[in-house]
Amino acid sequence: MDERTQMADRMTEIRRSLLEAPADGLVERLAAEAQRVYGCSALRLFQVDYRLAALLPLDGGAARTRPGDPAWRCFDHQHLVDSDGVTYLPVTVRGERIGVLAVTGVDPARVTGAELLEVATMLAHELAAVRAGTDRYALAARSRRLTLAAEMQWELLPGRSRERASFGLAGQLEPAYAVRGDTFDWSDDGHRVWLSVINGMGDNVAAASLTALATYALRNARRAGLSLADQAALADQAIYSYHQGAQYLGTLLLELDLTAGTVTAIDAGSPQLLRLAGDEVVLEELEEQFPLGMFEGSIYRPQRFQLEPGERLYVVSDGVFDAAAEAGRYGAGALDRFVRRSGSLAPLQAVRSLLADLRAFVESDLVDDAVVVCLEWHGARPDAAGR
Repeated sequence: MDERTQMADRMTEIRRSLLEAPADGLVERLAAEAQRVYGCSALRLFQVDYRLAALLPLDGGAARTRPGDPAWRCFDHQHLVDSDGVTYLPVTVRGERIGVLAVTGVDPARVTGAELLEVATMLAHELAAVRAGTDRYALAARSRRLTLAAEMQWELLPGRSRERASFGLAGQLEPAYAVRGDTFDWSDDGHRVWLSVINGMGDNVAAASLTALATYALRNARRAGLSLADQAALADQAIYSYHQGAQYLGTLLLELDLTAGTVTAIDAGSPQLLRLAGDEVVLEELEEQFPLGMFEGSIYRPQRFQLEPGERLYVVSDGVFDAAAEAGRYGAGALDRFVRRSGSLAPLQAVRSLLADLRAFVESDLVDDAVVVCLEWHGARPDAAGR
């Protein structure tokens, strides 16, 4: 039996074992299999926390949070890292970065790095599949308790990052453990990406409830196959019918054609849109229209503009601009620098870096709600096999 067939057999055994494992026992089952099949002495899962600031071990103990640590290098660069007898592997499913798997005692004669990377990806798929049925992994990814509003907002998200051959996408909510009304949503079908970013109104659970209503209304319209303008109109009607204009939401809706790079946009009193083209940061000028739910029967007009391969869009909510402005008269210029500096990073790294730069600039954590979303179009490319 050749090595390729042996590897396939080993992977089949591990996959079957994970499928048979209880939802809350995936990592322990994988650790036992890794010891049996590869002779590894230990296996631990580290999940990235809600703030993108710590890698928290599932089994308790100290977290690796210092810049330059092997676990963070693995997470940031998404490749295998060997250090002091430990092999670190990215645990990522379809671009959603869950964390890092640390495997101790790897014998290169028994297993290759490529095989271990496949095992980590297999674990990522299983973690994604069971998260709705157990709280174990969600609880272990928290460094402190979420507020109720934040719990609602994080459960509403489609994910925090997404990667396909033609685009990369990532977003983050701040303050991560106490966010109230700001959020984002996205979907793609291989031909288009739809993105909405909501600048919430109100406080606490009331703000989260209003945002949830808008998000579900937009999803309902999108899934009915409606145009972007009709999606905005349906959500507008849903919010107005419930709140009669007393509450409304600033929202930016985008639709990216993954073949042509054409962006269709509706600025409904929205967060601001920055374009990064090379080293140039440009505020994309859009026609500002009524926020969703402000008036009965608003009509929305889409605009279009063209992206070139490699260009990025950053959607930045008022909380980010306000924090930069309050820190000094050069806040807008500082934000441009942060965006420019993040251009060489993957979208999730870029979002994390931009917010870290902003915290350093204002010399504190962000207090008001803030959202940053990064969308990069790579150009028209056929998808490789999904991971």
